[in-house]
Amino acid sequence: MSFTLATWNINSVRLREPLVCQLLEAEGPDVLCLQECKSPVDKIPMERFRELGYQHIVARGQKGYNGVAILSKLPLEDAGDRDFAQLGHARHVAARLENGVTIHNFYVPAGGDKPDREINEKFGQKLDYLTEMRDWFHSERPEKAILVGDLNIAPREDDVWDHKKLLKIVSHTPVEVEHLGEAQEAGAWVDVTRADIPEGNLYSWWSYRSPDWNAADKGRRLDHVWATPDISNAAHGSRILREARGWEKPSDHVPVFATFDL
Repeated sequence: MSFTLATWNINSVRLREPLVCQLLEAEGPDVLCLQECKSPVDKIPMERFRELGYQHIVARGQKGYNGVAILSKLPLEDAGDRDFAQLGHARHVAARLENGVTIHNFYVPAGGDKPDREINEKFGQKLDYLTEMRDWFHSERPEKAILVGDLNIAPREDDVWDHKKLLKIVSHTPVEVEHLGEAQEAGAWVDVTRADIPEGNLYSWWSYRSPDWNAADKGRRLDHVWATPDISNAAHGSRILREARGWEKPSDHVPVFATFDL
């Protein structure tokens, strides 16, 4: 069984329904994981997605904020969710394919503007969220699993446009990178994207504040595809659809793809 998976922070699934449909029609991934849907589950435009062949949908939502959804051409079952750091947010959902692979879709908190939990509660929540992810992976030790989503951290020096300038900027601070690394190590997760594309600058997000995002190219790789070691060697074909950042009324994130032969 071969399937292609994509992950995309859509920044409002209802507002950007046409972009989701554009992606589904043009690229046709077998599974699409969305984050920051900003919609209750019953308001997600599922009918249109089903018309395009995505009959299977597992989602968690809330009004106006957060929200995660997994759209699939392939049959899947709801595999639950966890409220990491007890924030009461819709930030995680899991689904299981018929071949036994579990897909975890995450939207890690952004962390606010100041990288100091003493003055910025949101930064503390982000670190706590990552710590609980780490502890869960330690206790559960995932197998035959894929983890995707907007993890809101660019861990490597070549995952940001300027490593030194961003060391004190939320999403690339050493403490965040350390926390993400500990969560990754706890589950022995393999960074599929970087396994496929080991060298060079790689971004999946460009700020709305940049008037010419493409020319300035001040990006960060915040969106990730990981896999457990038992299936990571089956992954290939990783790519980032940079052009989606230039679509009409775009998200500030773009889709990240990987194919698995299992």
